[in-house]
Amino acid sequence: MKIAIYQGASPEGDVEYAIKIVEMAVRSASVAGVKMIVFPELFLPGYNQPELHKSIAQSVCGEWDKKLAQISKKYSCGLTLGWAEQDEDRIFNSVSSFDEHGRKVCHYRKIQLFGEVEKSTFKCGDAYQLFTLNGYKTAVLICYDVEFAHHVQTLKDKGVELLLVPTANPAAYNNVPDYIVPARAAESGITIAYANYCGEEAGLRYGGRSLIVGPDGAALAKAGQGEVLLIANLDAIELIDKNLLSTQNVDKRLIIK
Repeated sequence: MKIAIYQGASPEGDVEYAIKIVEMAVRSASVAGVKMIVFPELFLPGYNQPELHKSIAQSVCGEWDKKLAQISKKYSCGLTLGWAEQDEDRIFNSVSSFDEHGRKVCHYRKIQLFGEVEKSTFKCGDAYQLFTLNGYKTAVLICYDVEFAHHVQTLKDKGVELLLVPTANPAAYNNVPDYIVPARAAESGITIAYANYCGEEAGLRYGGRSLIVGPDGAALAKAGQGEVLLIANLDAIELIDKNLLSTQNVDKRLIIK
């Protein structure tokens, strides 16, 4: 199975433009035989747009939801994308996943909010969400979530094999894609697709460096700092020598009291 990441600049609040970028990227991914493409965190309407998050966030089954479903169905390609969700008087940093038939298969709300801006805008999510993608047990985390080992390990314990992570990681935190994400993959024996922005948005410079990393911690595909459609074939995981994978999932049970 092929999966993809779209790494590009933030739409900076221009939702119409963002939808056009989504359709273009999904169309290209579909031509390449991709089954799921992952976009960055809060791609609708952009990450560093706190006032817009408060003013134009949409509810589940709103127009954004419907348009994303239409695009995935039109090109027979699943998509996972971050967006600002309004639920009564609460706003969440959310991600939805649609399958190749345009059916919503996952809706997840960010648990670990980062920094005062996020905490002043969003409410915390409180539940993991799992689904099956072409035989792979799959889950979603958002940006800062994946930096906490217990979240990734809990999902592994639930049988998750593939983790999709939309992010908005700043350039000052390149240690996250370079070291932390590969470590999370290796210690839990899980494949992670980490989709970041590149460029700048309202004074915030993003680091790019999106990657798809296998359960041995090695990158199946890795981006630089420019716009790119990053594709990896997960069939390559079958070639990994399972004897070389981490044994932490077994040995963690040996606890010293």
